[in-house]
Amino acid sequence: MRILAFETTCDETSVCLLDDGRLLSNIVFSQIGLHRKYSGVVPELASRAHLEKISPVLCAALSKAGYERPFLDTCVDAVTRHGVPQTAGKGRLNGPKIDAVVFSRGPGLPGALLVSRVAAEAAARLLGAKLLGVNHLEGHFLAYEYDGGLASRRIKFPCIGLIVSGGHTELWLAEGYGRYKVLGRTRDDAAGEAFDKVAKLLGLEYPGGPSVEKAALRAGARGAAHPRPKKGEAPAAKSSGFAFPRPYMEDSFDFSFSGLKTAVAYRLRDLLGADFYEKSRRLSQAGQSGICLAFEEAVTDTLVHKTVKACSAFGIKRVVVGGGVAANLRLRRKFSELSGAAGYEVGFAEKQYCTDNAAMVALCGARRLDYGVSGGPLDIAPDLAEISWR
Repeated sequence: MRILAFETTCDETSVCLLDDGRLLSNIVFSQIGLHRKYSGVVPELASRAHLEKISPVLCAALSKAGYERPFLDTCVDAVTRHGVPQTAGKGRLNGPKIDAVVFSRGPGLPGALLVSRVAAEAAARLLGAKLLGVNHLEGHFLAYEYDGGLASRRIKFPCIGLIVSGGHTELWLAEGYGRYKVLGRTRDDAAGEAFDKVAKLLGLEYPGGPSVEKAALRAGARGAAHPRPKKGEAPAAKSSGFAFPRPYMEDSFDFSFSGLKTAVAYRLRDLLGADFYEKSRRLSQAGQSGICLAFEEAVTDTLVHKTVKACSAFGIKRVVVGGGVAANLRLRRKFSELSGAAGYEVGFAEKQYCTDNAAMVALCGARRLDYGVSGGPLDIAPDLAEISWR
């Protein structure tokens, strides 16, 4: 089964080809440089960039997978013109047959989602292939299965899934492929969004996740210890560093990170005055790194705490973590400690598959086809909440 997949939910344009679990190509164009000066993704700019890049990214993916002209020209022409080109004819589609075309139908930015939706429909019509629309978040969950370029690591069910990215933070009870239940989600800012906002408060470069992590690692290298608060305790700043409250919200599996972001803003106000935002770049490197470390500790402690709580509630000790924030080293270390101390089985997607990519989208389609599911909605759904498909 050979699958062509498209991903354009936010600020990465990606196309891949997956052949019976083996990645033939996975091309990703990132828009980070485009959005950096705005300290966040600008939806209109993202959509335009996807329109500009979808054809060259498709061409690169097909070429890397071994396809040659005139096949390349015909496919790119179809996607560019949003339909079967007049040049399509006998002999122009020579090459290994593509059985299915898959795209992320949501959640994501409306304009961005439309780009892959239209491209996938045009490609499927040209190739005579099945067309499937899948949930982007399931892709982050299934991305764990990639070991290098092979989808050879099967998820063991039942398990708890932690999907933690720039736009979403969710806990799932996963009982099998396509059998998922959302246990909790963020009530305000997602974890990745909180990283971006705190980075902006501190005058750090976008995207915030890597910038905050880099600064926090500097503090850790200096041995700046930040006392971990007791359960339910909101610690005050210490002379040796900083500490922020953990938004555990014990009454549910939901998350909330906006208060933590506000706590950072208040601490900066205490240090620099009411106009702290204009003065944030004057903060010493030690102070900046200390705040980043304390913030990162609070976020990762909360993510681990909620996951353990879900595991305890359902008697499960298997966890799968995916999404952009899953690349965070401190989060990986905390879950690793949990595995050693309490016997949990924690699996992370490889770092190259944590951020948005078409490989994870292709895997969503592959698992559906494994169960004979080849239909389903094809409309884009920016706020898509439905995650189960069988």
